[in-house]
Amino acid sequence: MAALPAGLPVDIDQIGDTSEFRTRPLRGVLRLLVQALGIGMAAYHILQLGGFFGVVTDPQKLYAVHLAFVVVFAFLLIPGRRASAAAPTIFDWILILASLIVLVYVFATFKALTGRAGVFPTREDVIVGTLLVIVTIEAVRRATGLALPILCGLFIFYVFAGPWLPGLLAHKGFRFDTLISFLFSDNGIYGVPIGVSARYVYLFILFGAFIEASGIGKFIVHLALSVAGSRRGGPAKVSIITSSLFGTASGSSVANVMVDGVINIPLMKATGFRGAVAGGIEAMNSTGGQIVPPVMGAAAFLMADIIGVPYSEIAVAAIGPALLYYVAAYWMIDLYSASSNLHGLPREQLPRFRDVLFRHGYLLLPLVVLLYMIMGAGASPFRAALYALATTVVLSWLRADTRLNLPKIVGAMEDGGKRMIEIGATCAAAGIIVGVLSLTGLGGKFSELLIDLAGGRLLPALIATMVVAIILGMGMPTTAAYAIGASVLAPALIKLGVVPLAAHMFLLYFAVISAITPPVALASFAAAGLAKAPMWDTAIQAVRLSIAGFLVPYMFVYGPALLAGQGPWLHTVLALATGTIGTLCLAGAAIGYLLRPATVVERLLLLPAALLLIRPGLVTDGLGLGLLAVVVVLQRMAPRGSRKLPAT
Repeated sequence: MAALPAGLPVDIDQIGDTSEFRTRPLRGVLRLLVQALGIGMAAYHILQLGGFFGVVTDPQKLYAVHLAFVVVFAFLLIPGRRASAAAPTIFDWILILASLIVLVYVFATFKALTGRAGVFPTREDVIVGTLLVIVTIEAVRRATGLALPILCGLFIFYVFAGPWLPGLLAHKGFRFDTLISFLFSDNGIYGVPIGVSARYVYLFILFGAFIEASGIGKFIVHLALSVAGSRRGGPAKVSIITSSLFGTASGSSVANVMVDGVINIPLMKATGFRGAVAGGIEAMNSTGGQIVPPVMGAAAFLMADIIGVPYSEIAVAAIGPALLYYVAAYWMIDLYSASSNLHGLPREQLPRFRDVLFRHGYLLLPLVVLLYMIMGAGASPFRAALYALATTVVLSWLRADTRLNLPKIVGAMEDGGKRMIEIGATCAAAGIIVGVLSLTGLGGKFSELLIDLAGGRLLPALIATMVVAIILGMGMPTTAAYAIGASVLAPALIKLGVVPLAAHMFLLYFAVISAITPPVALASFAAAGLAKAPMWDTAIQAVRLSIAGFLVPYMFVYGPALLAGQGPWLHTVLALATGTIGTLCLAGAAIGYLLRPATVVERLLLLPAALLLIRPGLVTDGLGLGLLAVVVVLQRMAPRGSRKLPAT
């Protein structure tokens, strides 16, 4: 893929140079070993999930092999301490050996092990199960930090502290061997979260790695620049397109910022955006990628399993909220650019849309195949990913600059394994927490407590759920935050009358948005580093610019028709139309600009107009449109040049 013309502040060929993994340098034997692991992991999953040559084993065996690959990757690539040696240490090899012992034991005693899990464990079960818990917690510590391991430790402590706790938290307590046996089963570490990682997420991550190796990332940036680069605030609008497409497959807001931001942030700053605003825009757009169908990151697959509906239903339902999120982002960027008198990139320095599409438009076909297989043909997610993966490989051979040769294929398989470290380890650790919740019954008790605290009213319960989901998401990946919330918070919302899909989607959205919410706003802080801007200023700008994202979940709770497939399509379209106008009003109120700079009175009118239009209903929509009309008339009547631009 050719670089952009000279004169722009960044070369598009940089894309992908910034990795989300801070791992050991790979040399010699270690590189060969990691490559072999990547090939083995890809081959095993494709054979198992594709059912080739009749190779199909029990799901729990698949989960055990999947987790073994993940933790071995983690111990080989991520040092136990920041200052540790570049090569794996003796301790790393001991952990790898322990992981392999667990895997061999599962296969050697599978029938007997599954029959006595959580009931009559043997001494060997307890020893090997303890090894599994240790390697899982250590792998997730290396991959994500201390927050999730500490939370796992607190939940394990709760199992033994139950008899001494007051009120709803009390329980009879459990023996150590009972706990370990329970976690060493499909009720714990080998339960639903790791199952989702093994059956669905890995193949989508592998597909994303092949897509990147084929050059589609550069093509997407070229395409986005040709469409929006010359418009008002063009580079920031380009970020909407690229971040939404990259983020849907990466499943990580921070990873999306690091891959996408190296292009978008310098372009924004070169056209006049302040560093903190450029970083905030990139964090906002990258975070929203996790709620964009058809992939939506790992948590959406977990949601489908928990609710018990086809993944295609989740993906279709997410279309409306995802559109509103990015429409709101567009209004925020457009009005901010207008208020700051920012312009786009020179048209002559940008690629032409027709040329880009003619030369490399076929690279979009794998995404079309994926979309059709999931939403059109109703295929299973892993089957859709396999077809899309095969399409990517075949289409790449059409041109020399996109051709996937053997080194690129091996590199993509290696990258796929690396990218699974955080997700796989997180899902396994989430299994520990979900297992404890199931063993002790804490999930149901927490739901009762939430309902009591909210006084049986929905709005206070939603606000409390939002706060808890954001707090959970601040300290751990989205998948873990959602898995815990789905166990302890979603049942309470459903009891208060919320549609199950809306309740779970509500949790997912706030677990995602936590990446830009201070005080631990990981996506915002990553963007601040790329923008060379103050971290807190960047995080505040990200929250300000994505304020509509905090309201969209309330929209589909009170108006489930916004979730496509949950009501008549006419209602869905109407909800989207009025919601779009509502987000425009909200952007005008937040930025202080609509057709021209807005007065305090106009901003005070735009805010209730936004809230009225965002809530579905003929009366509220009519009132909201009326208030918007008043503001438009006031702005039209004001003499040009009579108002100062708002401070940004």
